[in-house]
Amino acid sequence: MPDYQTLELQLRETLNLKRPPVAVAFLDAPPAGVEKFAGSEPSGCSFWRLAAQGRAFYTVPSDHYNCPVGSYTHKIELPADRARELPDILGTMTSLGYLKMEEVPGIPVLRETPKVIVYAPLSKTPVDPDVVLLAAVPGKLMLLEEAALQAGLAAKLPLLARPTCMAIPAAIGLGMVTSAGCIGNRVYTSINDDELYSAIPGAALQPLADALQTVMQANAALAEYHQGRRNLLSTA
Repeated sequence: MPDYQTLELQLRETLNLKRPPVAVAFLDAPPAGVEKFAGSEPSGCSFWRLAAQGRAFYTVPSDHYNCPVGSYTHKIELPADRARELPDILGTMTSLGYLKMEEVPGIPVLRETPKVIVYAPLSKTPVDPDVVLLAAVPGKLMLLEEAALQAGLAAKLPLLARPTCMAIPAAIGLGMVTSAGCIGNRVYTSINDDELYSAIPGAALQPLADALQTVMQANAALAEYHQGRRNLLSTA
């Protein structure tokens, strides 16, 4: 496996991350030595918060039933006695003008229902992640986007909006994506209002980190260049 401890340190220092990147992996069976999640959470993205706090654990589909929208994006079918919860929450969202029903078929969804989902801080991931999630301020995500473009790893998608969890299947299928997040995610994860998300395919992490170093150096040089032009040419 790659040196995920070094990669986490590099990303945290380069992007001034307030919390560690979160590794997410979809497996057919639990990895050895990893605890199963015990308890209840209101959303799938709540597991991101727990992992960012330092925990490494795995969930099974039933752990996600409290989140109808997250279950949808993760191709998890709700049990019969809870099947109405997805149309009910979608109905609430449409009645509020938050969502249009015709948008729903365009939301990215995992291709297969996962049997096990592993969450961990990147430095503690017990397996190679399928996706790495991080939250940063826009000025730092600019650098990450430029690195993804340079390395040919960026998805050809606009800034994603709600639901935030669709960033995971979008990244798996298309490349690195940036998400503005959504109000549910911001409540359940407590990320700051000035932060956005990037979802990075696990296989793209090392080449992205390599490209990020070049982009950082280029931006430092260009910052001096543009500051000089500003000082020289601004008259106001």
